[in-house]
Amino acid sequence: MPMISVHKATLIKRYKRFLADVVLEDGTETTIHVANTGAMTGCAEPGDIVWYSTSNNPKRKYPFSWELTQTKQGNHFICVNTAQANNLVEQAIIDGTITQLQGYKSLKREVKYGEENSKIDIFLSDGEQENAYVEVKSVTLLQNGNGYFPDAVTTRGQKHLRELMTIAQSGERAVLVFAVLHTGIDNFSAAKHIDAKYAELLEQAIAQGVEVLVYKAKISANAIVINQQLIF
Repeated sequence: MPMISVHKATLIKRYKRFLADVVLEDGTETTIHVANTGAMTGCAEPGDIVWYSTSNNPKRKYPFSWELTQTKQGNHFICVNTAQANNLVEQAIIDGTITQLQGYKSLKREVKYGEENSKIDIFLSDGEQENAYVEVKSVTLLQNGNGYFPDAVTTRGQKHLRELMTIAQSGERAVLVFAVLHTGIDNFSAAKHIDAKYAELLEQAIAQGVEVLVYKAKISANAIVINQQLIF
C-alpha cells in the first residue's frame, strides 16, 4: 500500500511514550506524536531518521505523526505506527498474499468477542466454513540478529492469547499473525527473555490449535507492503 505523504526529520529523543522531539530539514526543532505504546527498543535512537506524516485536523496539538524510522545503524526501515499493522494484514488478505486466509466473503475489523471484553482485529466469515478470528501483532524488535515479540511485558497480549485459545477450543479458527515491520528482521521467535508468560501462553495456544503466521513487509519511504512469509 502506498504510504501517506511523509517528510524527513532527525530524532532528538522520544519521551512520555507518545511524544518525540525532532529536527526538521530546515533546522527547526519541534515535537511530534508517536502512535506506539511499546518500548520501541532499537527503533528510536537519537540521530535516526524519522519519516513523519502531517494532519490537517486543527484540533490536534501535534500535527506531525511519526510513521517510519530509518536507522543510522544498518539503514533499516521500521514502521513504528502500530495502527498500520492491521491495515497491512487486511490488504495482504484481500490481495491474496496471505494464502492461509483466503476463501472468505466477509472481512470485518474490530469485532467484539471473547470472555475478557476483547475486540478481534480481523473477523473473516462466509457462512460455509468456520469463521476465522485473526489477531495481529506488530514485530519491530531486532536483537542479536533475531526478531522478537513482545518488546515489553504485555498483559494485553497475554489476554489475547487466552481469548484465541477459547476460540480454538470452540471449533472455530483462531489465527495469530505476526506482522514483521522491520526490514532487518528475517527470523522470528517469542521474546522469552522479555515476557516469559507470553512465550509460555503462545506455546499453549499452538498446542490447542491456534494457528501462527509470520509475514514480513517490504518498507520504504514511498510504500509498505507485506510480501514474504517467514518460518516460525
